[in-house]
Amino acid sequence: MKKIWIVYLLLFACFALYVLDYRSQTRLNDQWNSGGLQGSIDEKYVMVTFQRGIDYWKSGLKGFEDAAQALNVSVEYRGSTQRDIHEQITVLEQAIAKKPAGIAISAIHPTELTATINKAVDAGIPVVLFDSDAPGSRAFSFLGTDNYSAGVEAARKMAELTGGRGEVAIVTVPDQQNHQERTDGFADTVSKEFPDMHIAAIKNGKGDELYSRQSAEEILRDIPGIAGIFTTEANGGIGVAEAVREYGLTPSGPKIISFDTDKGTLDLVKSGDISATMAQGTWNMGYWSLQLLFSLKHDPDGSQHPGPRVPQRLDTGITVVTRQNVNDYYAK
Repeated sequence: MKKIWIVYLLLFACFALYVLDYRSQTRLNDQWNSGGLQGSIDEKYVMVTFQRGIDYWKSGLKGFEDAAQALNVSVEYRGSTQRDIHEQITVLEQAIAKKPAGIAISAIHPTELTATINKAVDAGIPVVLFDSDAPGSRAFSFLGTDNYSAGVEAARKMAELTGGRGEVAIVTVPDQQNHQERTDGFADTVSKEFPDMHIAAIKNGKGDELYSRQSAEEILRDIPGIAGIFTTEANGGIGVAEAVREYGLTPSGPKIISFDTDKGTLDLVKSGDISATMAQGTWNMGYWSLQLLFSLKHDPDGSQHPGPRVPQRLDTGITVVTRQNVNDYYAK
């Protein structure tokens, strides 16, 4: 008789545990399905960039902050002050030491940060990359522009502006993954689709206005009658426009296509010094970076969601900005 009572007690205990677990899972599922899962204000996520003072990061940070407000969590913005690999590694190491709930990082170099990113993952910190990838790392996702496709679109826009003929040049940052992809997309498209266009030079502007200006001056000096110059980032566009203006070639000189929508670039599009610029979905990069980190933090094994936990790649889009639509891109 005593054994029967023990069996009954064990069965009752198992049933009680089942009910409690079922209620817990149902409540969590309801929160996910209603978009109502909330964190706590002491749950901190970190965004890490480089050249932290530039305008480019503002929209992405705003998206990161907007997602934090929706999820009731805290965020911190960190970044190297210069375009310096070792400084960004140091900043990332400092972020890892604080054991945040997750890290979103734009990698200054496609391979040099891999070991440090993997160190964060090994420490149990979810990491996603945005804007500039480190494809050999174990970060969970990359969110950003399809940079090769952006280069393709820039080449087609250049062909439209130049009548599909003449010599063109590129000012880029060859040691950064996203810029190399933009360069490849542009160069491949010119070669395949526009036989009367020819890429006469590819210069390293180092992501810097002064270096880009110097590169443009070399192009203008060495290639008289250059039809167009494509720059893969905003500082380059401003530097190239300054060089063309200094040579007295505006507005009939080379067509300039730049990247991004900082105020300086938009002003030059509005004045006609830059013919077009490629606008990235930077707010989306920040917003969805935090959403994915939050998902990884709160559902680390994907048990609440069948299939992949988070997408491995998320294309945040590209649009072409010209004088016709430039007013739509100024910060409101």
